[in-house]
Amino acid sequence: MNKTSNIYTPRLHSTRLALALALPLALGACAPLQPHQRPDLPLPPDWATAEPSASAATLPSAPLPWVDWVQHPELRALIQQALEHNLDARIAQRQMAQLQAQWQQRRAAQGPTLAAAADAQRTGGDSATGNLYRAGLLVSSWEIDFFGRLQSLSEAARAQYLASAEAERWVRVSLVSGVVAAWLEVQSAHALLEVSQRTLANHEASLRLVQLRLQHGTASALQRQHSEALVQAARVAQARQQRQLQLALHQLQQLVGPLHDPAASTPAPLPNDTSSANGNQTLALLQPVAVGLPSEVLLQRPDVRAAENRLAAAQAQIGAARAAFFPRIALTAQLGSASTELAGLFASGSWGWTLAPQALLPLFDYGANRAGLAAAQAERDIALLQYEQAIQSAFKEVRDALASQSLMQTEYAAQQALWQAESQRAHLSARLLALGSASQLELLDAQRSAFAAEQQLVQLRFALLQNRVALYRATGGH
Repeated sequence: MNKTSNIYTPRLHSTRLALALALPLALGACAPLQPHQRPDLPLPPDWATAEPSASAATLPSAPLPWVDWVQHPELRALIQQALEHNLDARIAQRQMAQLQAQWQQRRAAQGPTLAAAADAQRTGGDSATGNLYRAGLLVSSWEIDFFGRLQSLSEAARAQYLASAEAERWVRVSLVSGVVAAWLEVQSAHALLEVSQRTLANHEASLRLVQLRLQHGTASALQRQHSEALVQAARVAQARQQRQLQLALHQLQQLVGPLHDPAASTPAPLPNDTSSANGNQTLALLQPVAVGLPSEVLLQRPDVRAAENRLAAAQAQIGAARAAFFPRIALTAQLGSASTELAGLFASGSWGWTLAPQALLPLFDYGANRAGLAAAQAERDIALLQYEQAIQSAFKEVRDALASQSLMQTEYAAQQALWQAESQRAHLSARLLALGSASQLELLDAQRSAFAAEQQLVQLRFALLQNRVALYRATGGH
């Protein structure tokens, strides 16, 4: 027999070796871990909207896909560009990939790591000096997870990854709603600018007419000043809308992402007609959002689901902190060849194996383990409160959007009737002025009122669409 055969632990029967290695695997795989349970949070049975019609209009539904919600082709193209180029969306995707890799690392830590190992040692003393060469397969410090520490850490990493996936979904939902809202702001600014320009042209024509009549003695200086004031007010409104249009365009271009041609994200204005038919056509740009019961809507919102997964991660961290109080068992094993001469490595009789288990029981650590458990429990309590907070915020957002929905419809219909009445009054005042039965001041006052009513009508129309945007986001559309 080779003189180096006593370097390794004496050989055992192969069956005993297999059992020795299989037993820790089986015990480690059976480590207990409490599954995450969704907290039983009280949710109201309905939305308790201010108007019964709003509650009656809500129907159980899955989150509405944005491709079905948005009906305008140009807006769809801008949303697609934003999803591909927006920096927030790309950061969320990278964060999700990072946490997925960390979860995979935690999973891999539960199993043994097999490596090819080789080393050489030279030892010396008073009597002799010698060499030792070893080469083979090595399992180094494999922790056998008797008490579920590694499994808890893996479950925590998995929950964090799932939370990041839901957060990435929420970024996409917020991005879609943000692009639509910015696009509507651009369209609203376009429409209000067109109203201001048309009104300014009408007031300037009236001013020229008043100046002509003043020269012939049929108009007063007060009438001229009143007409001049209306012209300046229209110019102020025009400048304000031009500024609002530029700001809205900048916001939209930022959301769409870094494009080579910024003009590509500059939408063409919609036809601006305050008639009832075209007004309804504008409102049809976005499909109405059907809403189900609170428990169906709130618990599937991505931000709420992300908060729930973060709560599960915090719960798993408590399991890991508790396991720190128990012994930590590690195993080092090696199978290979050893020889005092390099030429004798892998020779017959040089093969052997070693198995070195180690148990480490914490006795005194200045309270580090207790502090770790307390910190994990506090983190779990914070995550639970944040989960409840996310549900409360989501409930308020949906309820506010639903409460505004029917009331804004009523307001829009009344405003449309007001604008039609003011427009008719301005038209009749002009005819009566031509017949000498009305004064110039009456016409100017009617024109001013018609201008204000039309501005408010345009604003309400786009506010109705913005309400649909808020409801889409609040219900977690995708």
